[in-house]
Amino acid sequence: MKNVLYVCTENSNRSQMAEAFTRLHGMDLLEPFSAGSSPSEAVNPMAIRAMAELSYDLTTHRSKGLDEVPEGPYDFVITMGCGDDCPYIAAEQKEDWALPDPKAMPPEAFNEVRDEIERRVKQLIARIEAG
Repeated sequence: MKNVLYVCTENSNRSQMAEAFTRLHGMDLLEPFSAGSSPSEAVNPMAIRAMAELSYDLTTHRSKGLDEVPEGPYDFVITMGCGDDCPYIAAEQKEDWALPDPKAMPPEAFNEVRDEIERRVKQLIARIEAG
């Protein structure tokens, strides 16, 4: 099984949702982790609501720093647009999804980011399945 680390600044929205979607769609292929370069200490209630709409309970997650996940190396490290705040993490493959932080967005726009994260997670899983 391969592992993936999703990194954003606060670990309260984007990386949390990416970890959740990996758990929903790819747990037989990927062990997911998420962390933030400056964790917020809480998952955003909007992210909890957005994932509840898809029957995923994000209240079981918590915001974590990079020192709270395995050191790696990882098979995949996916950064989520944290820019200069993204630290170096050893990985076979790295990608930056450069997604906007949805924390201050209205629900419809927040859900658009959520849906884009799901799309990209599914693409990552499909690439792994294809070899």
